[in-house]
Amino acid sequence: MQFTESDFIAIRSVIESQLEAFQKDNAQDAFAFASPGIQEQFRTPENFIQMVRKHYPAVYRPRSVFFENITIIQSNITQPVLLLSPHGIPLRALYLMEKQPDETWRINGCFLISVEAKIV
Repeated sequence: MQFTESDFIAIRSVIESQLEAFQKDNAQDAFAFASPGIQEQFRTPENFIQMVRKHYPAVYRPRSVFFENITIIQSNITQPVLLLSPHGIPLRALYLMEKQPDETWRINGCFLISVEAKIV
């Protein structure tokens, strides 16, 4: 798969914009950055933000955000993002991205995995 610098910028912008919408409790805007498949699954912005609030507190209210290099995982364009949860736990969010027919990018899922941290 070929990516341009503008793809990288657009992907990061979509994720940053969704995180910003979560910070403002703006369900409508946060939902707009989800792929059509995710929107179909949750049906309404309220259902979507309620799920994120309950199951993804590190995404809903991160203390800090650090973007890593985009990678491909099982044929999915994936943007890893290091997050510090509201409770101070470091996590890696793997954002699965999907390019739309209009060439825009949307978030097609997010998985949180633990980060092994050693204090030296």
